[in-house]
Amino acid sequence: MNEITTDLKSLHEATINNLKNSKANNTLRAYKSDFKDFGAFCAKHGLNSLPTEPKIISLYLTHLSKNSKISTLKRRLVSISIVHKLKGHYLDTKHPIIVENLMGIRRVKGSIQKGKKPILINHLKLIINAINEQKSEEIKKLRDKSIILIGFGGGFRRSELISIDHEDLEFVTEGLKINIKRSKTDQFGEGMIKGLPYFNNEIYCPVTNLKKWLEISKIKSGPIFRRFSKGLSLTDKRLTDQSVVLLMKNYLNLAGIENKNFAGHSLRSGFATVAAELGADERSIMAMTGHKTTQMVRRYIREANLFKNNALKKN
Repeated sequence: MNEITTDLKSLHEATINNLKNSKANNTLRAYKSDFKDFGAFCAKHGLNSLPTEPKIISLYLTHLSKNSKISTLKRRLVSISIVHKLKGHYLDTKHPIIVENLMGIRRVKGSIQKGKKPILINHLKLIINAINEQKSEEIKKLRDKSIILIGFGGGFRRSELISIDHEDLEFVTEGLKINIKRSKTDQFGEGMIKGLPYFNNEIYCPVTNLKKWLEISKIKSGPIFRRFSKGLSLTDKRLTDQSVVLLMKNYLNLAGIENKNFAGHSLRSGFATVAAELGADERSIMAMTGHKTTQMVRRYIREANLFKNNALKKN
């Protein structure tokens, strides 16, 4: 009997561990953060958060809709549902009171979501020129240029960009191969390889600038994008994704570009938009950016072609 109990206990512990590992750490943190907000709402109004019921969820979504986008409401709903599943509770997120309420909110607010602006070629050149004009140390300028150019040239997410190690790089005749070990849409770590070609203009070439950065930094292994100490000594600590956002906003400002509607994601969306402008099809763009669905990529293509086939263009 004791052996059976011990076996069941170990199986239970292993199952809990599997459930935790089914989602990436960043995703789990996002679920917890979302559920914490829902819990605070319920506590304030004397409602049950776990387990909860569709009526309470519907009230919460209405509360959120005053200051949040539809996409935020959907994400919160997913987070609350996942937490219930992990805790062994059933929650009917398809209940009419939830579905109909979301439809009503969408009609009132409108379903068009304003995303962050993409970094386009003209922006990119202004940013790199602004970095080159700074009086800071060459080593810092090369790091920052490499981050921005590689981020744009490879259509990288911030998390992918800062996760690149020296061991993931392979310089070839045509340019650079970068092995992406894991990404937001690759939770099982199947990996993918991105290829960045040499640009004709070395000033804006991601491959050339990265080579110079690796040479001056003497990085031979581990993270390629690292933090500096206060004295501009290079540390072995990897940059954070928030560092990329702050870096981008700083250089946008120095380049004279209003930075309110730009973010770290602007590098990735910029690649997709420029690629679409140059005639790349959605499959080619998705192969580089790692998008798993065509919805967002088609949006980039539509925006890139907004004036190309405009009915008034020939008038």
